[in-house]
Amino acid sequence: MKIILAQQNYHIGNFELNTQKIIEAIEKAKKQQADLIVFSELSICGYPPRDFLEFTDFIDKCLESIETIKLHADNIGVLVGAPSKNTVAEGKDLFNSAYFLFEKEIKQVVHKTLLPTYDVFDEYRYFEPAYTWNCIDYKGQKIAVTICEDIWNLGNNPLYRICPMDELIKQQPDLMINLSASPFDYTHAEDRKEIIKANVAKYNIPMLYCNCVGSQTEIIFDGGSLAFDVNGNLIKEGKYFEEDFISITNEELRIANEGNFKIDDLKTHTKSTFGEQRGYNSELNIDRIHDAIVMGIQDYFKKMGFTKAILGSSGGIDSAVVLALACKALGSENVRAVLMPSQYSTEHSVNDAVQLSKNLNNPYDIVPIKPIFDSFMHELKPIYQDLPFNVAEENIQARTRGNVLMAIANKFGLILLNTTNKSECATGYGTLYGDMAGGIAVLGDVYKMQVYALANYINRSGEIIPQNIIDKAPSAELRPNQKDSDSLPDYRILDAILFQYIEKRQGPKEIIAQGFDKEIVERALKLVNVNEYKRNQFCPIIRVSSKAFGVGRRVPIVAKYLS
Repeated sequence: MKIILAQQNYHIGNFELNTQKIIEAIEKAKKQQADLIVFSELSICGYPPRDFLEFTDFIDKCLESIETIKLHADNIGVLVGAPSKNTVAEGKDLFNSAYFLFEKEIKQVVHKTLLPTYDVFDEYRYFEPAYTWNCIDYKGQKIAVTICEDIWNLGNNPLYRICPMDELIKQQPDLMINLSASPFDYTHAEDRKEIIKANVAKYNIPMLYCNCVGSQTEIIFDGGSLAFDVNGNLIKEGKYFEEDFISITNEELRIANEGNFKIDDLKTHTKSTFGEQRGYNSELNIDRIHDAIVMGIQDYFKKMGFTKAILGSSGGIDSAVVLALACKALGSENVRAVLMPSQYSTEHSVNDAVQLSKNLNNPYDIVPIKPIFDSFMHELKPIYQDLPFNVAEENIQARTRGNVLMAIANKFGLILLNTTNKSECATGYGTLYGDMAGGIAVLGDVYKMQVYALANYINRSGEIIPQNIIDKAPSAELRPNQKDSDSLPDYRILDAILFQYIEKRQGPKEIIAQGFDKEIVERALKLVNVNEYKRNQFCPIIRVSSKAFGVGRRVPIVAKYLS
């Protein structure tokens, strides 16, 4: 049997486009004389559709698409993901399903059992878990089909009392096939391979894993579809951050070396090991973070129907990295930089920003904000009187810049890219409606030291970002001689503390026990906790870590925090 894994980029709710892509892949597979083609989880509608699933018309269009696609499944088997209606069991109205199409018919529908309800997932809000489990019989093969499920995903959740493969293995399948929508984070690819290898080890049969690719607002899907033979050898791996068409034969899956290996052969075979976060390392997999963000920008614009971006270019490291990434994603001619020096901006900051745009060959404008700031101060003089300069005047400058950017964006139909990094976002080091404005946050899940690593990666083949931008001390330049270090701990220490608190969910006592200074830990965590209200009003953030701000981290704004 020849099997194709169709790794595709879908657009949520764009049934015409998604159906067309799926049909084109089916026809291509036929030309290659494939017996079976596999698509990813909820490929018909795109993942995650969220509350669109509550609309009857949305479900009807999913089912209409299945009816159209099945006409192309004549002499080829097709496994495709879509919601299906629950007409038998009590509970939710829908299942998350895989449709097996052949001979222009729906031969079988397989439902997902393990419905994730953590981080960015909330599937039990919409779907009922499967209550029956049956292999698919096709061309002399028994195929166990699962949907983004693994043997380590049980935990203590009462929804997860039954592992589908434990039921399916009783029917002696020859092959496991998994339809997946597995979000990217910069350490997940290794974990994913180990999980699949563990499934092969436990059940002693080969496994094919078809993942989607593309960005859906904040969530990135990196592709990397996989095929493991019966001995746990990785024999095929899909491309990352682009579509792919992967062909596997039964012969490749069944090649044996010294006999099947067992689960005890794996040193890492627990869910906690697979999900364990590495210690904070700003250089770790920085190439993946780069490629993920570029795809995130591309898809956000393409799927929203926009082509051109704007951002404030300060001569600092964050805006420089965002500008370089945006030019890579959208083309330099489509990214407009606006330099908005204040009376506190240094000459070299302006020169650095100009040089950056010259290196990237993107259009730029210079709009000094001092006249606008002075007009604010003139009008506020009767109220402010002779009170000393403080954060209020700093925020006026930041909001002035935000207004300038939005004014140009509105006039020319541009999307404003936010340049705030994760360290700033975590600690509230930003101004609402000022430098926190934007349509999407490019670096909102990237710590400050990772931003420097990205800059060095961008410059790996030659200087794009001027070295002076990388070397100089970071500053908002909103008052004389201002430095970030005036308000925040050193970023190398701060990032490590934030990583422990946010990604690893360690409390203050655990973090201090690791050797971090008690005063710095308490100060950093207090900043995180009291600034939740700012993040609650922030734009979507491109997710590249295992715990990003936004839909995957839900904490109350008003609360008494641990200390």
